[in-house]
Amino acid sequence: MLKIKQIFKKENKIIIGMVHFPPLLGYKDFPGIDVCLKRALQDAKTLEKGGVDAIMVENNYDIPHKIFVEPETVAIMTFLVNRIREAVKVPLGICILWNDYKVALSIAKVCNCQFVRVPVFVDSVKTNYGEIVANSKDVLEFRKNIGAFDVALLTDIHVKHAEMLEQKTITQSAKEAKQNGSDGLIITGKWTGDMPNLDELKEARKAVGNNFPIFVGSGATKENAKSLLQYVNGIIVSTSLKTGQVLSKEKEVNLKPWQEKIDLVKVKDFMRTI
Repeated sequence: MLKIKQIFKKENKIIIGMVHFPPLLGYKDFPGIDVCLKRALQDAKTLEKGGVDAIMVENNYDIPHKIFVEPETVAIMTFLVNRIREAVKVPLGICILWNDYKVALSIAKVCNCQFVRVPVFVDSVKTNYGEIVANSKDVLEFRKNIGAFDVALLTDIHVKHAEMLEQKTITQSAKEAKQNGSDGLIITGKWTGDMPNLDELKEARKAVGNNFPIFVGSGATKENAKSLLQYVNGIIVSTSLKTGQVLSKEKEVNLKPWQEKIDLVKVKDFMRTI
């Protein structure tokens, strides 16, 4: 908990707002660097103005995702993260889909970010983009090799949009992640916009104790935030804070298209609920 408290200056009710980049360089719907930068800065500033405790960025609309990203993704994400870091004062984190923890940690180190999200840490999974074998030891070793000790690892267990390759309970995964060096767990529902099962949150809390950080990673809304915060230290939220209507899951894996923006009124309403 110490590292989390140092980063967020609090231990509970930590709200991390997500900035989802538009399709980035190399993807067919890439709208251009200027558009990507304008949208990223706008969403980041809106989240900060709305009162979130931190911001995390993600290449959410780079579909199809790649387990390890290409050089052009590294280049544009480094550029965008650096500009966001200059524009906001709150702690900043990075998630690079599907599981490129090396790039995430490297950008965090270069751009003075405080945390990264690692979707696959102790649970090997099958995704639409290939199988990913968990290796928490490699994650810790890489962080050590680049001297990024102060960058916290927020790690998913039973991550969304994936099928577990081995039979493990949420309790087993939670204990293993804590033992293997995670700085905080992330627990999601089955897909974007789906809230976690409350019983699983209770199980994970019991498994790691009251002094180890747990974050909700999907499905949080102003209506369910209070019930979720009974069992977790923080919430990662984005979709419910955006403009526009939710699309059917069959048509849009991310529920809302990239053109939808973070809405200041929705952010303030969410934070008032908290």
